[in-house]
Amino acid sequence: MLSDDPTSPPHSGPNSPGHESVDGALYHQPAKDPHRPSAARLAKRLFHMDGFKKSDVTKHLSKKNEFAQLVGEEYLSFFDYSTRPLDEALRDFLKHVLLAGETQERERVLVHFSRRYVLCNPQAFNSEDACHTLTCALMLLNNDLHGQNIGRKMSVTEFIENLAELNDGSDFPKEVLQQVYQAIKDAPLECEFGRGGQDPVRYIGHNPFLDIPDPSKAIEYKKGFVMRKCCIDPDGRKTPLGKRSWKMFYATMRDMVIYLHKDEHGFKKSSLVADNLSSCIRIHHALATKATDYRKKQHVFRLQTADAAQFLFQTSDSKECEEWIDTINFVASCLSAPPLPGGVGSQRKFQRPLMPASYTKLNMREQLLHHENRAMHIEQELNEHRRTPPDKGAKSRVIQDYVEKESYLHFELRRFNVYCFLLQAKMVSFHPDLEPSLVEVAIGEVDEPPSPPPRTAEQPLLAPPDPAIAKSKPVQRSMSDRYSYRAAIYCTDTYDPSAEL
Repeated sequence: MLSDDPTSPPHSGPNSPGHESVDGALYHQPAKDPHRPSAARLAKRLFHMDGFKKSDVTKHLSKKNEFAQLVGEEYLSFFDYSTRPLDEALRDFLKHVLLAGETQERERVLVHFSRRYVLCNPQAFNSEDACHTLTCALMLLNNDLHGQNIGRKMSVTEFIENLAELNDGSDFPKEVLQQVYQAIKDAPLECEFGRGGQDPVRYIGHNPFLDIPDPSKAIEYKKGFVMRKCCIDPDGRKTPLGKRSWKMFYATMRDMVIYLHKDEHGFKKSSLVADNLSSCIRIHHALATKATDYRKKQHVFRLQTADAAQFLFQTSDSKECEEWIDTINFVASCLSAPPLPGGVGSQRKFQRPLMPASYTKLNMREQLLHHENRAMHIEQELNEHRRTPPDKGAKSRVIQDYVEKESYLHFELRRFNVYCFLLQAKMVSFHPDLEPSLVEVAIGEVDEPPSPPPRTAEQPLLAPPDPAIAKSKPVQRSMSDRYSYRAAIYCTDTYDPSAEL
């Protein structure tokens, strides 16, 4: 139900019902904020589409500043979600907005909705974050059940298990999750994705929050024919047998996306037609390693992505395999934005933290410092985790959580160590007089990829190498330093911490 009067209850004012129960969890602007009248006028025009479009609503609600917060509060005050189920309220909200832009921008729009829903229903969730978690889960469930992916659909049991203990450490009511699951299954959410209200957003895989950057504006790092085999889907489940077969693609790596086409003319024939969307792979926070445990084919490397998916790629020779590994890892180490911290609800049940797909805003020195700090922190966390294994008589769920967390920490430590080696190598190439330290990259053992124009370590990382620049002389490394990088890249990828219990 909508209200034309933004002052009608429930409202975020100090005298509104339920205000005290959510005051600590919600953000409130000062009552006499001088910008609030302007925000209220703009919100009213946005709601009534007075000279604005749906895309304009999203544009104003997705900004990260105090005025956008005010506009969001005033805009959502036109909606009354009291006693309405979450899925019904979300359907109503999606009729008025166009989810566009980057991942963070879409998330901010949904944060406004979650905040308003909690204000209208203060007893429904333990916090605003819990409501936002379930809201995003409904968006992903909708895409899983009604998207173009052909794989097995998520069951209600899996949906409930995935949300275990995410209501601020507690479980969402089972009957509520069953109800919203059935509602989404019976009638999909009618949501529009687009840019500027015109062009549809192309998104990758199961996650509608990960859209594909415009490939025509991206920098091309590497390309060539490869054979690809899907091993694990983004949801962590093994790829169905019928979809695991090896397939040949012409791979083109542009920015942090690998595009897989049938031949080298994929971009010329059409701009990312529907058949190619499912074959795009994001490499933010990814790790490429030599698949030494896979012996059926030669020159194979494994790619593990931020959403826990795994792929095997076969190349034409060992040098090509090394170049793909080094290029993927270097781009991921340079351009991936710092990961978000784990949620509060994941303290009792392990949950993989979200990995942002956006570009880092750090320069090279800051990016390297971040990777080094993360590696040190993860190593400490892994040691502490191993000192407190579950009891032998512990429940299977407790043991499973322990194993999953240890496997994740082991992988993350390896990934950040690789990132550190690569960035240190590039730093040394900028400053040849510096001591190599713990550095090894493909340079020093194989030809170095094309280097960018000379720049300092303080310059941003967003500018990729210029293919026109001649190859630099390889940086020489000590045998121990070379082994450090090779040990991380070429060691067996399979790790089973449950064998140590």
